Amino acid sequence: MRLFIGVELDERVKTRAVQIADALREKLGRRVTARWIAPDNLHITLWFIGEVADDRAAAIISAVNAPFTTRRFDLEVRGAGAFPPHGAPRVFWIGVGEGQEPMKALYEELAARLQPLGFERERREYSAHLTIARVSDCASREVRNLVREIDANAGRCRIAAVTVFRSRLSPKGATYEPLVRVALE
Repeated sequence: MRLFIGVELDERVKTRAVQIADALREKLGRRVTARWIAPDNLHITLWFIGEVADDRAAAIISAVNAPFTTRRFDLEVRGAGAFPPHGAPRVFWIGVGEGQEPMKALYEELAARLQPLGFERERREYSAHLTIARVSDCASREVRNLVREIDANAGRCRIAAVTVFRSRLSPKGATYEPLVRVALE
């Protein structure tokens, strides 16, 4: 079973993020070949688990399915960019303004729960972002500047839960199924 842990965004923010992605796609034209994320799949990842056996998935869900000390908070989704910071872009994203610190706190709480199960934290510092496209080919150096220039304010929403998702891959793309939602107080 393929798993990841993240937070869900409200429909208003997802709708605006799709509009931003569409505007970016139009602006970039043929300079980029990318797979744009479907509206139903828009979320912010806290921790990517990957493929695990069912018994390991149950242990992960059990570790996550306990109260968090981080309380509900507002998240502002704005500002566009690309990863990695240098070289050919592989991901286009919309960033997080207000709410970055509580997202980091959730990540740290997950690290404390998942490291005993053998999951190591990323080497780089956690930075919350909303992936809007995965780039397979980029033929222009000016793409990074065009991405940064886009008006990327998707708005704000309340983060009230952490969700364990199952990811099912198919030739038509991924679909994400929420398995467990752990409410924040």
